Amino acid sequence: MGRARGERVSAAEVLNGLDDAAARAALTRCCGATRWVDGMLTRRPFADDPALHAAADEVWATMERGDILEAFEHHPRIGASLDALREKFAATAGWSGSEQASVAQASEETLHALRDGNVAYEQRYGHIFIVCATGKSAAEMLALLQARMDHDPAEELRIAAAEQAKITHLRLDKLEA
Repeated sequence: MGRARGERVSAAEVLNGLDDAAARAALTRCCGATRWVDGMLTRRPFADDPALHAAADEVWATMERGDILEAFEHHPRIGASLDALREKFAATAGWSGSEQASVAQASEETLHALRDGNVAYEQRYGHIFIVCATGKSAAEMLALLQARMDHDPAEELRIAAAEQAKITHLRLDKLEA
């Protein structure tokens, strides 16, 4: 029995149908931690999307600090310049653009505060600010950044890793055949 026209192919089906190199590339696009990608590849084939997401969580739970920081390095830095920040938060094609689309209408004052806050965050914690931006306004993201500035570094890494896991799940769901 075939698939009805227009019916979505599940992320699990997409990953199961790819050769190893293409599956590696797709998973790396979802999360840039090499050990996470390797762990996910060993779990193929996935029975369905819930099994895929469960595997993603199980493998992510085994990541160490270096793996988590490697995943963070696959995200663009926000604080490079105001022009880069405007471009980053413009409603553009691509996953990061759609995840952060609600920030496209941010005021200059908010963009300045995000830029400066991200620079201060990276100086304090040694890694970029990670937040699952989907559905959040620029002001909400700024408030989250400011609220997280007083955390102990180990606690902040745990919070940022949990945000990375949310982003990974959203990106897994965006995989297409």
